[in-house]
Amino acid sequence: MSRKLPLAEGETSRTACARGLLRTAVDERTGELLPAAVLAERFGWAADLVSGMVTALTGEHWSTADVDVLAAGKDAGGQKLPSNAWMALRRLGWTVTAPEGIKINDRIVRMVQEQAGRSLRSAKWRTDLVAGVLTAWPADPAKRTAEEWDQVRAAVPGGQHLPSSVIKSRTRQAVAFERKHGRLPVDVFELEPAPRVARMLLLSACDGQQATIERADEPGRALLRLQLPTRPDPRTYADWTWVACPISLPPTIPTGAVLHLPTLRVSGGRVRAELAYTHAVPKTASTGHTIALGVDWGLNTLLSAGAARLHDDGRITALGHGAQFRASGVLAKQHRLRRLSERLHAKADHYQRLIDGHAPDPSLADKHAVLVEEIGRVCARRSNLNDALAWAAARWAVDQAIAAGASVIYLEDLRSMEAKGMGRTHNTRMSQTVRGQIADRMRHLAAESGIAVVTVPAHNTSKHCPQCLTPLRHRKAPDRPTVAGWKWAICPDRYGCGWQGDRDHGAWRRIAARGLTHQTKTVTDRTSGTMVIRSVVDTLEAKAVVTPTTNTSQDRSKTGPTRHQTTRPAPRRRRTPSPTAPSGPAGKRPEGHAPTDRTRLPRAAHRHQSMTTIGTPTTGHKPRGAALGAGFHLHAHATPPRWAEPAPDTTSDMGSLS
Repeated sequence: MSRKLPLAEGETSRTACARGLLRTAVDERTGELLPAAVLAERFGWAADLVSGMVTALTGEHWSTADVDVLAAGKDAGGQKLPSNAWMALRRLGWTVTAPEGIKINDRIVRMVQEQAGRSLRSAKWRTDLVAGVLTAWPADPAKRTAEEWDQVRAAVPGGQHLPSSVIKSRTRQAVAFERKHGRLPVDVFELEPAPRVARMLLLSACDGQQATIERADEPGRALLRLQLPTRPDPRTYADWTWVACPISLPPTIPTGAVLHLPTLRVSGGRVRAELAYTHAVPKTASTGHTIALGVDWGLNTLLSAGAARLHDDGRITALGHGAQFRASGVLAKQHRLRRLSERLHAKADHYQRLIDGHAPDPSLADKHAVLVEEIGRVCARRSNLNDALAWAAARWAVDQAIAAGASVIYLEDLRSMEAKGMGRTHNTRMSQTVRGQIADRMRHLAAESGIAVVTVPAHNTSKHCPQCLTPLRHRKAPDRPTVAGWKWAICPDRYGCGWQGDRDHGAWRRIAARGLTHQTKTVTDRTSGTMVIRSVVDTLEAKAVVTPTTNTSQDRSKTGPTRHQTTRPAPRRRRTPSPTAPSGPAGKRPEGHAPTDRTRLPRAAHRHQSMTTIGTPTTGHKPRGAALGAGFHLHAHATPPRWAEPAPDTTSDMGSLS
């Protein structure tokens, strides 16, 4: 299979990852069919060998001196180190040997050096951060002054744009160390132990002598071949055999994508593969945008988004009223799972203290083991729920951008936001949101459509009026303009501007306008590779106002008394008689909303769900009730976008069904 990806004009290559599952395999030497349990066992033997060697190699070089040497990027002769971690470690002479009596090939050693090298390279950023925090240690660690903030940012590489929450968390970590040992730590290697090593195989560090992957003749299928041991302690090369594993490719992998060797892990007794692939996507631009989608974060209303247009004369107008993605039910469930996890951890810690302080008691050990197992299940549920919520929210935001014809999504940067003064429960819920996952998934999905995702500063996006930049007055509700609150925003310039609306809707207008006026200030972060607008320029911010558009809808103001309505309204009549109900599902559907081929409505239809409820995917398993949403999608709702040119109403002359 060719590893070259053909690109057309205006396209670029992108490497992404999808999840796969190894269900069965075939031992090529004996022709034996290996079920999932046997395959997971043989893979576990190889993963145990690799993880043990990685632990030894990482612990040997877990020091400031060795990490600095690796991060310097040059060997003893002054030559540049390769980008591959295993090649860099070999150039430096950092080798590892197999346990006594174990026979492995050189490709296994490559995977060990690659995994250890990645861990050591990632420690360099933490090393410089902790060193900068300790160098500019404040007089009061709980509260730095403005001068102390400038000092610590100057001491940390790239600290000028580093979120303050990162510096505060490292400061609290050093304070905890000082409280325990009576002194500050010397470096991050005294503050943190060597990282735990995951049981996985990085096949990307190997070549065809250890693993290969090829597309099968059948569409959507691939064949992975790799060498696995036949015993937990292979003594000779004969104890390693080739195993062929067919893989069903996820539908997210395009047909013309180039496949790369995956990373294999064991989870739940099954071997799971992280399938890397490279495919062609449209190029994204950092400037030249005329239509943008502004996205604002919320708590119960997780996302509020709307489109804005930049005209040739510099005016910015909003395209419609925007939309919202509400996930209050999902977040409430996440909150309940968090509290359950906290109670389970407290009970497990109590049992552990009892076990440590008394003679061994089998009953306490059994209870502690049950709690530990239940904690793992709850954590898995929380992780799956967060993952589903992140994908649903990201897919909704990207679909809004595609529908509006936007070429960029402007997302406010809340990495340094800290919830204060709103109570312990509110602060905890704010810290448990999945903003980082949503942003990552949004970039992943937007890249497939050539849409750029740019983060903008969040300063004063909800505080100032989107039409005149005047500080807003926040009230509890539109019908309670004198009660202080936070949901409803009113511009105090009643005669000049007079804008009022939902706080989140005003925020997405401000975010979109700020991004369109500051798009020439967009840069690419060297660390994460994401597009970002780092600061706000006053001259450009003065132009970031949304010009109100003329209201083209019909004036429905009351001009006279209300017409008397009869207490017994007539039923709705169709202009033509309803056809006779057919005996089967064929034929015309008679009058009514329920399909005639159903004996009853879906399970979730009676839960006040409309056509705007996010639907359950139609591929794969379809439980009854998924047509209108059930389970996770019962609690995630999205409002339909209201564009500037609404579709004509063809049902206005019809009567009521009530």
